[in-house]
Amino acid sequence: MNDPISPDSGKLSFKTKLAYGAGDMGPGITATLLVFSLLIFLTNVAGLRPGLAGAVLLIGKISDAINDPIIGVLSDRTKSRWGRRHSWMLWGSIPFGLFFSLQWVVPHFSANTEINQWALFAYYTLIAVLFNIAFTAVNLPYTALTPELTQDYNERTSLNSFRFAFSISGSILALAIGGLSSNWFENPSQQYLAIGLGCAVLSVLPLYWCVWGTEERYTSEAAEQIPILEQVKIALSNRPFLFVIGIYLCSWLAFQLTAAIIPYYVTSWMKQDAYFQVALLVQVVAIIMLFVWSSISERIGKRMVYFMGMSLWIIAQSGLFFLQPGQIVGLYVLSMMAGVGVATAYLIPWSMLPDVIELDELKTGKRREGIFYAFMVFLQKMGLALGLFLVGLALESTGFISSTPGEAPPIQPDSALLAIRIAIGPLPTLILLVGLLLAYFYPISREVHAEILLKLRERRLGLENTTHHAPPQMDVLDEE
Repeated sequence: MNDPISPDSGKLSFKTKLAYGAGDMGPGITATLLVFSLLIFLTNVAGLRPGLAGAVLLIGKISDAINDPIIGVLSDRTKSRWGRRHSWMLWGSIPFGLFFSLQWVVPHFSANTEINQWALFAYYTLIAVLFNIAFTAVNLPYTALTPELTQDYNERTSLNSFRFAFSISGSILALAIGGLSSNWFENPSQQYLAIGLGCAVLSVLPLYWCVWGTEERYTSEAAEQIPILEQVKIALSNRPFLFVIGIYLCSWLAFQLTAAIIPYYVTSWMKQDAYFQVALLVQVVAIIMLFVWSSISERIGKRMVYFMGMSLWIIAQSGLFFLQPGQIVGLYVLSMMAGVGVATAYLIPWSMLPDVIELDELKTGKRREGIFYAFMVFLQKMGLALGLFLVGLALESTGFISSTPGEAPPIQPDSALLAIRIAIGPLPTLILLVGLLLAYFYPISREVHAEILLKLRERRLGLENTTHHAPPQMDVLDEE
């Protein structure tokens, strides 16, 4: 676990960076499969009613949002010869893989259909809660590991680039395995169980690579303890942050709704089995476009990039509503267009957040990244939980017929097919339009951000009294 580079330099070897990046591969694999496949697995393979399936996802995500701060505090206070972050990753990895694989098992509890429904609901809800605890137990300490590996600013940026590369690779690998498994297994229960077991192993092993290939060198100073209500007040009093929250929630709610409904759309409406391939295409295009949009953003700014990407995405989502069964070329073309827009959902909101944090520092003199990041992640999880729950309720209320394990998928009524098309077309389109509107009024432009950085630089140099005339659009700097 020792790095050949001197600890005093803050520099890390390529081997250490590679090991650190590997730690996010498992979360990338599991999160991708759960987003794209869990809802349709629960209804079409396990035979759970859509309303109950949506409730499983709702309860799982709410528990995920709640356990974040609890495990974060426990991780901060851990004292172990393995390190306060490594020890959680070391002992949490096996439960993480175990509970992930158990989500893809289809148990049979009773010959009575109604009793079996509620028993399945209880089983999958329990597994979802336990998995989310295990996920947080390995992923949250992992994300907190960065400052404890190095205090060098550039090295931290480099570490996160390795992390991002492994996370995306895990996402692609998961979808590729899902697509290939459809050729290996005819029985859907066996297919999903094989995916779950295989991906569980591929998720756990890189975590051990990370633990054994990195070393916690620094102990961060204790963070300022701020009461929860005070944290909420700080976050909500920052007007640009409210815009970032809105933009982020709109982008990701549209994406997550599409990810959850696209398996139903491809199988029930388009009469195809290749929803893993469609999801893979979206992700691959999004990854390629991340680098393209990042380069363009340096020339025209974040807001314009968001407008361009969202416009293509909106066209793609709208077009999916009008596609007819068998129009496969159109499906793939629109999926590629959506991937171009999805890239901006990855890139822009999170790149806006540091601007908001710097504005807060300018006004308060404090760096409070933790509050803003935690609040943003919490709202993401709660919004996603509610969105997926409503998708399940919508399917059930429109007469969607769940599959019976071991039997061929039933023919869905027209009302359910219309609900699926609305959920993949007009609904995400409306949400994305709201996001565009918020981006239009987002107050931190490139010029405003430059002014923020200048004022911070003046303050750090002891030049707070230097007179600097701000142009009219800088009003955001003077808001209380």
